[in-house]
Amino acid sequence: MSVLTFPGAISVNSGSLSSAFARPSRWWKRPLDLTLTLMGLAVFWPVLVVIAMAVRLSSPGPVFFVQTRIGKDGRPFGMIKFRSMYADAEARRAALLASSDRDGICFKSRHDPRVTSVGRVLRRLSLDELPQIFNVLLGDMSLVGPRPGLPEEVRAYPPRAYGRLSVLPGITGLWQVSGRAEIGFDDMVEMDLRYAADGRLTTDLALISRTFGAVITGRGAY
Repeated sequence: MSVLTFPGAISVNSGSLSSAFARPSRWWKRPLDLTLTLMGLAVFWPVLVVIAMAVRLSSPGPVFFVQTRIGKDGRPFGMIKFRSMYADAEARRAALLASSDRDGICFKSRHDPRVTSVGRVLRRLSLDELPQIFNVLLGDMSLVGPRPGLPEEVRAYPPRAYGRLSVLPGITGLWQVSGRAEIGFDDMVEMDLRYAADGRLTTDLALISRTFGAVITGRGAY
C-alpha cells in the first residue's frame, strides 16, 4: 500500500483507493470526449470569442482564470474558466468562507461580492465553464465526471470522498444536473461515487443530454 504524493497538491492512499473504488472499463470515454469536444469547438467558437470580449471589457484582468484543481488519482492540473470575478478574488476568498451558502467543505455564495456583472450572467448560464473543453482535449478532464476540488478542499476530504478521485473530473455530471450548489457536500460525494461505479456509455450520454436542461433552468448555478 503506497501513498501517491503530488507537488503542490495532496497525498492519496493508492491502496485504499484502488481496493475500495473499483474502476469499470471506460474504453469508449476518450473517443467520445474528443469527438464531441471537437464538434462543439467547431460550432461554438464564435460564442467563445464574444464571451472573451465581454469579459475583457467588464473589468481589469485577464480573460481566462486558471486555477489549480485536483484530478484523477490526486494529480493537480490547471482548470481553465472564463474569468467571472474581479482580479483580486482569490485574495478575498478566505474572508468569505464563513458566509458559504452550501453545507460541507466546498464554498459557494449566492451573493459573492467578487463576481462581476458579466460574471453573474456567465455563471447563471454556466458559460464560464466553456473553456474547460481545452482541459478535455488535454486529457485532464472528461465531459462527464465529478467536479474537481481545490487542493485545500481535497485535503479536508473524509476517506470516503477520495472515491471522487478514482475517475477523471468532468465538466458535467450527476451532481451538476441535479441541483449543483443546492446539494450538500455529502450528497454530492454519494452521487459521484455512484457515477464512478457505473462505467456505462449510456450514463454519460444521458447526463450530457440532461445538462442542456440544467443550464436552461440555472438551478443551483451561482
